[in-house]
Amino acid sequence: MELFEFDNGFRQQYKCICGVDEAGRGPLAGDVYAAAVVFDEGVVIDGINDSKKLSEKKRELLFDEIIEKAKDYCIATASVDEIEQINILNAAMLAMKRAIEGLKESPEIALIDGNKSPLVACETKTVVKGDATSQSIAAASILAKVARDRYMKQIDEELPKYQFSKHKGYGTKLHYEMIEKYGISKYHRPSFLKKVLNK
Repeated sequence: MELFEFDNGFRQQYKCICGVDEAGRGPLAGDVYAAAVVFDEGVVIDGINDSKKLSEKKRELLFDEIIEKAKDYCIATASVDEIEQINILNAAMLAMKRAIEGLKESPEIALIDGNKSPLVACETKTVVKGDATSQSIAAASILAKVARDRYMKQIDEELPKYQFSKHKGYGTKLHYEMIEKYGISKYHRPSFLKKVLNK
């Protein structure tokens, strides 16, 4: 309920607010994802929280409920090529910008998880640990995380030897072992693997 109340505080001043978060800044492989979510006033989703604190099964269930109950939402990405060209922080901001601009109605304010905002037409407010503070940011966190996990499972079907469905591209022991065994794929981020590539 507290997360819902946080958003309601902004509704006194702004008619349309959206929450924005990203997923996949840390992994060694794959696109970075972002989502923007708009709820009508009075919509409360039980169990919504920072996606990292929820089980995969719970996130999948909440994903469907968020999509069903949201007034509007958009999931967007920035590619591995873009990450390599402009760096991961700027690529994450680009994915967030695309998510906000992909909404059917332009929000009056975007609540952004973290301490840095993308450059967008609407007003923005950064919220540190926003995915544990705001319902709309937490919802965006879940949409971005689940969408990215599904994308990593698709890559796993294409390149099963890397076992992407297990580590989701993150720098686990298993993932490094697979890179050492098979080299890097077209889905890997070379700038994240300089030490491995320099060996």
